[in-house]
Amino acid sequence: MNNETIVEELNTILRGTYMGIRSMEHYIQRTDDLSVKSTFQSMQQEVKQNAQALAERIQNLGGVPADDEGLSGSIHSFMHKVMLPNSSEAMIKDAIKGNENYGVEYSEEVVKGDLDIESKRIVENIIDTNRRHVSLLKEIIERY
Repeated sequence: MNNETIVEELNTILRGTYMGIRSMEHYIQRTDDLSVKSTFQSMQQEVKQNAQALAERIQNLGGVPADDEGLSGSIHSFMHKVMLPNSSEAMIKDAIKGNENYGVEYSEEVVKGDLDIESKRIVENIIDTNRRHVSLLKEIIERY
């Protein structure tokens, strides 16, 4: 396992994390439900902390952390914003899908790969955060 490979894998997760931050921003801007807005704001802060942990780990490995979601992530972000539903319920469902598909499933695939113990721990913490977010959002959706 070399640091270059680990940095590449962590930067992939970091770019995805930036996509999550941007998606949360879209939800925050669009929803009129103050409770839902507050939930998304809290979740966004946790995702930002995850991004910071990833960036620090990448730097500690001698790499340069990504500072945005990348070109494909930017395109995805633009499309997400354009196609974002207007109802809070639909936004919550969209957030659940994003957290399950990208935040959990994709990150789990990366953890199976070439990561050292510390990097793996950080990514597993991110996966746990995403799982908690999914559970919280599913509880909220039950109220709708």
